[in-house]
Amino acid sequence: MTATTLATAGERTRRRPSPVPYLRYGAGKLGGAAVSLLAVLVTGFFLFRLIPGDPVRTMTGGRPVSAEQLAAYRREFGLDLPLWQQFTDYCGKALTGDLGTSYQFRTPVLGKITEALPNTLLLTGTAFVVYTLLGVFLGTRAAWRRGSLSDRVHTGLALTLYSVPSFWLGLLLIIVLSVGVGPLPGLFPTGGMESGGKEGFAYVLDVAHHLILPVLTLVAVEYGQTLLVTRSALLDEMGSDYLTTARAKGLRDDLVRRRHAVPNALLPTVTLVFINLGRTVAGVILVETVFSWPGLGGLFYQALSVPDLPLVQGLFLFFAAAVILMNTLADLVYPLLDPRVGRA
Repeated sequence: MTATTLATAGERTRRRPSPVPYLRYGAGKLGGAAVSLLAVLVTGFFLFRLIPGDPVRTMTGGRPVSAEQLAAYRREFGLDLPLWQQFTDYCGKALTGDLGTSYQFRTPVLGKITEALPNTLLLTGTAFVVYTLLGVFLGTRAAWRRGSLSDRVHTGLALTLYSVPSFWLGLLLIIVLSVGVGPLPGLFPTGGMESGGKEGFAYVLDVAHHLILPVLTLVAVEYGQTLLVTRSALLDEMGSDYLTTARAKGLRDDLVRRRHAVPNALLPTVTLVFINLGRTVAGVILVETVFSWPGLGGLFYQALSVPDLPLVQGLFLFFAAAVILMNTLADLVYPLLDPRVGRA
């Protein structure tokens, strides 16, 4: 086999997959996504009804309420109907985009989700961009310098931080960097999204100041996964013949890594990026709760404490739909990166 043939084999062509097999492949993935979403719809309805507590009594705040008033509340929210009828009503409305009315806020669930979504995207979206770029960069360098001191340090640190619970790390950062320890003063707010009373550029700086610790927590916990996946995928590619051929042609190691090895090792990383992108929309419940961030995660925790069934169900469905959508998009993008995936 000539050097040219090997190099060409290593550079996976980006030709479009054949239309018919790709359409069949895409239809299968979309069908699987629809089944998964239906399963989430059913699971979410019954799962959260196992939560102990009476939402109607919780809404009264412990005030003395007559049996007639409790019955009126249950009629208002449809809790007096048989479970099967509640389920069919819930499914019918959900399929039309109506996720019900929140018990505690007395507003449409979809409106509450829309209100909190930008705050979640600001927090988790910023963290997503940082830990994805950091993980891919460090994972590439660690694989290319396998066995070196930097490889051992980066891999060990990634494994350690990835195993740390995010809420524990968040609390630790609050103690050290917000409250202060010994002579070290508190440098950052303990929680929330803003201090209040600021406008214009001062408001932007205030939000950025509140954003640092929760973003740092997410980046520290999440970048390790991207690093490890990128490193593993690149190590699998490094023994390939086409890389040896590229080096024999006189190409620099940096050029071989950037043009040949990294593009061919990106499929597992692409999957992880899409999954993390779905989680970005879903938010991170524990981190938002620890830092009192007014996003979807904090709203979900607040709804669970009632329990506010329509809001909990709506958020659960929204979170799951985001992850399912991103996984499906990753599956549909695969054949565009490697046509062998979509072949029948």
